[in-house]
Amino acid sequence: MITRLLPGSLFEHLGLREGETRHLPARVSRLVIAEEQRSEQLIGWVQLAIVATFGALYALAPRPTDANTMFEPVPVGLSAYALFTVVRILAAYRGFLPGWFLVLSMIADVALLFGLIWTFHIAYGQPPPFYLKAPTFAYIFLFIAVRALRFDPRFVISQGIFAAIGWLLLVAYAVGETGTEVITRSFVEYLTGNVVLLGAEFDKVFTILMVTAVLALALHRGRATLMTAVREQAATRDMRRYFGAGVAEAIVGRETEAAAGDAEARDAAILVLDLRGFSGFAERNAPDEVVDVLTAYHALVMPMIRRHGGVVDKFLGDGVMATFGAVSPCPTAARDALSALCEVVALAPEWDRQLAAKGFAPLPVNGAVSAGRVVAATLGSADRLEFTVIGSAANLAAKLEKHNKVAGTSALADEATVRLAEAQGFDGPVASLGGAAVAGVDEPIVLYTVGAGAPSRRPSEPLREAEA
Repeated sequence: MITRLLPGSLFEHLGLREGETRHLPARVSRLVIAEEQRSEQLIGWVQLAIVATFGALYALAPRPTDANTMFEPVPVGLSAYALFTVVRILAAYRGFLPGWFLVLSMIADVALLFGLIWTFHIAYGQPPPFYLKAPTFAYIFLFIAVRALRFDPRFVISQGIFAAIGWLLLVAYAVGETGTEVITRSFVEYLTGNVVLLGAEFDKVFTILMVTAVLALALHRGRATLMTAVREQAATRDMRRYFGAGVAEAIVGRETEAAAGDAEARDAAILVLDLRGFSGFAERNAPDEVVDVLTAYHALVMPMIRRHGGVVDKFLGDGVMATFGAVSPCPTAARDALSALCEVVALAPEWDRQLAAKGFAPLPVNGAVSAGRVVAATLGSADRLEFTVIGSAANLAAKLEKHNKVAGTSALADEATVRLAEAQGFDGPVASLGGAAVAGVDEPIVLYTVGAGAPSRRPSEPLREAEA
C-alpha cells in the first residue's frame, strides 16, 4: 500500500531520478549526488539538534500537577531516537544511505512524535480522544520541513504521507477504543470534552497534505535551480582549467554578457616561455612521450606563474604565454612577471633532473618579459570567443624569448621593463647586455639577462655579430 503511494525510486538508492540522469553528464551527476549526501548529513545534525532541544525542554519544564509521574515514556523515546539519529549521521558520512534506510528514518520521525502524543491519555488518565488535542501535534510540520533540506520533493512528499497516515491511525485508534459514540458534531463539546470532531481531525490531515504539497512544489522548482547551479559550477570549474582562474572569474563576474570586440587597455607585463630544441625532440620521440614531457613542463612552471599572480593566456605547443595585470589591474605587474621568470630560471636544474629521469637530454627553458600598455580583448564571433592580449609588450616578449638563442641566454627583459619592475620593488638578479638588435624590432634596445647565474657583459663591450 505505502510503496504504491510513495515514489518507487525512493526505496532504491540515494541519487538522481531516472529522467535527470539522462540530461546530466556523469561528472555533473556525481556533483549532485555529493550535494545530496551533504544534505543528508545536515538533516542528521538538525534532527539531533531537535532531539537535544526536546530533551532540554522536557528536563527543564515543570511537570504538570495532574500528570502521572510514574509513567514517563519521553526519556526512553528520546533516547532511542537520539541513538538512531547518531547511527544515521554516521551512515551519512560513510555514504551508506540506501532508500530503505531513508524511509525508515522518516517513519522513525513520525513514530517518535505520534508515539509520544499517543501516551498523553495514559499519562493524564484520560480516554484516547484526549491526545488528539495535544499541542505537540504542531511539531510534525518541523519534521516535514527538515526534509526540505534535501532539495528533493520525493522526501517531503513521503514524510507528509507518513504523517497523514500516522494521524489517521491515531484518530482511528481513539474512535475504535471508545466507540462511535465518542464522535461529535459540536465544536464546543469537542474543545471542552474528550470527544472526536472528525472535521477537525481531517482539517489537520488536510493541513499536513497542503503544507507537504506547497513544500514539494517549492522544492521541485528549487531542484531545477540546483541542477542548473551544479551544472554551471562544473562548467566554471572546467573554465578555470581551460582559461585560467583569472580569465574564468572575469568572464563569470561580468555585469554584461561577453561579446566579440570587448576591449580594455591596461598596464601589464607579458611572460613568454619556451623549450629550446623542442621541435627536434618532438620529431625524434613518440607522441605520447612528447605529451608526457610537455605535461611535466607545464606542471613545473604553471604553479610559479600563479604564485606570482600571473594568468596563463595560452599554450602554444611548448610555448607558454602568461599575463600579469591584463585580466585585472595590478600595480606590480612588471615586478611579479620578472619574479616568476627568476623562479623559472632557478628551477632549471630540477627540470634537467626530471628529463634525465625519463632518459631524455636537457631541454633548456627560455623566457622573456616585457611590460607596457596592452589591450585585453575578446575576439572571435558570437558563437566562438577567445580572450587574448594585444599590444607591443606582447609582441616584444615573444621576440625577446626567441632572441635568447641568438644571445646565448635563457631569460631576457628589456631595459624599460627592468626599470619599471625595480620601481615596483623588484630586487632580483639582472645583468645588462647593452644594446642589441632584435629580429623584428626596428631599433636596437638595451637588454638584461634575468635570474641568478645568467651570463652578462659590460654595456661597453662590442656586440656580437649576430646582434649587430
